[in-house]
Amino acid sequence: MVKEHAALREREREREREKERERERERDSLKKEKISIFMTHLSNYGNDRLGLYTFTNLANFLKCWTNLRLHTLPPLQLAHKYFTLFPEQRHPLWQNPCDDKRHKDIWSKEKTCDRLPKFMVVGPQKTGTTALYLFLIMHPFISSNFPSVKTFEEVQFFNTNNYHKGIDWYMEFFPVPSNVSTDFLFEKSANYFPSEETPKRAAALLPKAKILTLLINPSDRAYSWYQHQRAHEDPAALQFSFYEVISADQLAPPELRSLQNRCLVPGLYATHLERWLTYYPPNQLMIIDGQQLRNDPAKVMDELQKFLGVTPYYNYSQALTFDPQKGFWCQLLEGGRTKCLGKSKGRKYPPMDSESRAFLSRFYRDQNIELSKLLHRLGQPLPAWLREELQKAYVCSQVALAPPTGLQLVG
Repeated sequence: MVKEHAALREREREREREKERERERERDSLKKEKISIFMTHLSNYGNDRLGLYTFTNLANFLKCWTNLRLHTLPPLQLAHKYFTLFPEQRHPLWQNPCDDKRHKDIWSKEKTCDRLPKFMVVGPQKTGTTALYLFLIMHPFISSNFPSVKTFEEVQFFNTNNYHKGIDWYMEFFPVPSNVSTDFLFEKSANYFPSEETPKRAAALLPKAKILTLLINPSDRAYSWYQHQRAHEDPAALQFSFYEVISADQLAPPELRSLQNRCLVPGLYATHLERWLTYYPPNQLMIIDGQQLRNDPAKVMDELQKFLGVTPYYNYSQALTFDPQKGFWCQLLEGGRTKCLGKSKGRKYPPMDSESRAFLSRFYRDQNIELSKLLHRLGQPLPAWLREELQKAYVCSQVALAPPTGLQLVG
């Protein structure tokens, strides 16, 4: 009995010691915190100033009954001081407001997370994203965002300063779905794919969203972008040849280097995909062969419907027809009429010169090898263009290993 009482008293003393250690940790935390920002969501904060009264008296209590020295600054000066101390927190990271019940409780009843997209087409540019966009909105239960005055069908929220405009600004681009379970909202912003900050930002706000990306031969993509810029009278594209652009060195003029980056960087597919896979699981990422979409869109759209889980099934084989004059597939309307991509799509331009083709094959060789490994890891087939590039890389490696003509290797 005596031992039991002693053990009980020891447990009580240990609990007291633990409480004291917890209080000490709290005191240490207060000492370490250089800035504390207090907020209130009391509904009457702006009416009878209850929140301000509470904070003022709390501050006076701490000054009177503790050894803490409290200082304050006007909001803008306080913000400047805070971000000087914590520069890593200067940029926001918007999270899904409906993941936390406390947030939903204080949110306006007029707002709903149902206006957030269920999937995104992230690019890259010049791979067929606009065609995919038009095919998607043909489905009666798939809807895109409202157009932007500046960026047309693209919102470009996660990769630009639009991100600092906040979630409400983003959600205003999407309609309220009539049926949450069957309606699928999406957005297409082709600049998302190579963006370093977009995957992290997107995953924070849309962790369950599915991601669609299209890949074509990166050499063809680079050349297409160059021709796109020439058509839009980009001074650098008009002044320099394609080979001069892609082979420019570090000392080249800034406008030439900028065009070079826009031509080459999006084609580093393996690097960009690995970044997306850092924030999204493989089962939420679909990699589409852009050439297959161009040649057999109905088959691709069938696979895409299964991936998204959208119902009912939409028969694209009956809804699409090939236009030989345009050179691509168009929507078939009543009366045999067609709705095709705009005049700027399918633009005709001279074929790429062999010197540029060889340069780009070498430039993208390691990336293409890494892409093949990534696709193998994901259990996805290699597109035809990638198999061709890998074959060319293999042939070049064999030629490099071969002895010079007329010489024999000595064993």
